[in-house]
Amino acid sequence: MDSLNLHTVCQEARCPNIYECWGEHGTATFMILGDVCTRRCGFCAVTSGRPEDGVDAAEPEHVAEAVETMGLRHAVITSVDRDDLPDGGARHFAQVIAAIHRRSPGCAVEVLTPDFRGVPDALDVVLAAAPEVFSHNMETVPRLYRRARPGSRYDRSLGLLAEAARRRDAGEYTGRVKTGIMVGIGETPDEVQATLRDIRGAGVEILTLGQYLQPTPKHLPVDRWVHPDEFAGYKKAALALGFAHCESGPLVRSSYHAHEHVGPMAVAVTG
Repeated sequence: MDSLNLHTVCQEARCPNIYECWGEHGTATFMILGDVCTRRCGFCAVTSGRPEDGVDAAEPEHVAEAVETMGLRHAVITSVDRDDLPDGGARHFAQVIAAIHRRSPGCAVEVLTPDFRGVPDALDVVLAAAPEVFSHNMETVPRLYRRARPGSRYDRSLGLLAEAARRRDAGEYTGRVKTGIMVGIGETPDEVQATLRDIRGAGVEILTLGQYLQPTPKHLPVDRWVHPDEFAGYKKAALALGFAHCESGPLVRSSYHAHEHVGPMAVAVTG
């Protein structure tokens, strides 16, 4: 990673599962388009500010080289928000997907994108590159958006997922559609259940739910520690709503067990 000047969410977001994913499962989550985010979400450890650098034209090949060198079976590609770019970084996402598919045809590619601020054609560009999984995280319930995700909108995020699912159902996209939410930042169980219904209603197939962990004292405080039984209840509710795959547990993160989401559909609850 260091020799190719790459960033990973595994490191930047201080994920608790990094050694399991990198060591046991052959998966990693790359963060493209720099390490400075134009938004200031209250839960995120990634640096916020105005990016000083443009887009690194060599990054797609560098990511693909790292995937090949590491022998990954599943690569997750995400990014900081780049609201300073006209397309929000969509074209760069497509170039990274294409480079990985070219160098490692046996590696599945999952993209975890921003909402692109609703830029027209951004979703077209990303889906045209045919990632095996398209993901965009809802993160939390509608009531907490202004506090947790300033600069984002619940309806815009849900609409992006719904449009990806519509194209899948129409045969225009052959991959799967995925999202994730956190709990423990002030939502109620009823609000979580309502959000699950919204997400499933949008056509999303794959869902992750995990405990929010405060990355530094400057970030949103943990409102409560959610009991594993509650996570099991969310899993049961997700199955009843028709989700094909759900990862639900305290240490679950967006790309946890991501390699399992492109194979035969299964449901797992993890602690």
